[in-house]
Amino acid sequence: MELKKIYLNPEKELALIKLRHPWLFTDAVQTPTDAEDGELCDIYLSNQKTFFARGYYNSKSKIVVRILTRVPHEHVDQKFFEKRFRELKTQREQFIDPEQTNAYRLVFAESDQLPGLIVDKYDDVFVIQIHTLGMDRLKDLVVEALRNVFQPKTIYERSDAQVRFLDGLTNNPSQLLFGEEPTGEIMVKEHGISFYVDIVHGQKTGLFLDQRENRKALQKYAEGKLVLNCFSYTGGFSVSAALAGASKVVSVDISKNAIAASERNFILNKVPAGKHEGVVADVFDYLDSCKPGSFDLIVLDPPAFVKNNKSIKKGMAGYLQINEAALRILPENGILVSSSCSSYVTDEMFQKMLTIASHRTGCSLKVLEVRHQPFDHPFNLDFPEGKYLKFYVVQKTQ
Repeated sequence: MELKKIYLNPEKELALIKLRHPWLFTDAVQTPTDAEDGELCDIYLSNQKTFFARGYYNSKSKIVVRILTRVPHEHVDQKFFEKRFRELKTQREQFIDPEQTNAYRLVFAESDQLPGLIVDKYDDVFVIQIHTLGMDRLKDLVVEALRNVFQPKTIYERSDAQVRFLDGLTNNPSQLLFGEEPTGEIMVKEHGISFYVDIVHGQKTGLFLDQRENRKALQKYAEGKLVLNCFSYTGGFSVSAALAGASKVVSVDISKNAIAASERNFILNKVPAGKHEGVVADVFDYLDSCKPGSFDLIVLDPPAFVKNNKSIKKGMAGYLQINEAALRILPENGILVSSSCSSYVTDEMFQKMLTIASHRTGCSLKVLEVRHQPFDHPFNLDFPEGKYLKFYVVQKTQ
């Protein structure tokens, strides 16, 4: 079937040819066009003869085209998705020991050349998120391709993200798409550690897979330490620290259900009851109540305080407040693990915030390790917007 054509703006196309960015903004294409919102289209250079890319169109978005392929004869059909999924499976699993880890992100949207689509694999259960109108129209192809490539037990949709409304979608479904209806928590393995995951009611798709390698990295700092895990959710960092030999771990989260889930994960991994404690509290209030020297290692892994450009000032103030509070508690040589999951916060901004926090608390910070998102959440150098996770391990010194 011949697709409708969209032509590049001649004033923009030279720059667009040199770049391989997956987005075309409003001023990059000629208007008007007869393409419908969400429709697959072919994009041509302004000479109307030379193929440029194939993607889906949406006039309701500032990003009018999201590119799926630059190969002229690569049709966006079920075989297209099957091919991409097989390629991504190979890429992911070359860095994973399947005997130790059976949960990872298969598709990371634009960074994996599938804009608008997230696919997380939890053993034989797959959870998808769809953020755009164009990808929503392709959902049936995505499901069938996953079935053919992986033969999953369940495919579940968790498209309960507000970003969908910005793209003109009017719903945010959470629903079974294929297979067995989830009846409770499923169990997965991460570097040999077991976790329960609630794909139906949990945050995002159930587990913050992007911190998997960072949870493992934390372990070398935890032995013999009194550890405080703030914004602990279901206790990923907490369990990892306990199994690495922490003398005790305290998990703090404002959600009663999250603390209950973390307790189940401690039991699942046979951590003695005296080695962990769950506290339902506001993290800001809890940190203010702690006495200096209460903990040797503090983990700060909050939700995204900065969700757009307008919230940068307020969000950075929030990061500064919790990091300053944590540093006041830590003794000399204590370790602070501080993270941000906002793409609007750069490394430079985050590092500056940590510097200010250290100056306000009369100490210096020695950087032991700086990490980012793992290989199954890659950021493509042609799509720097995909870089979002910052993970700093610093030591408090005089």
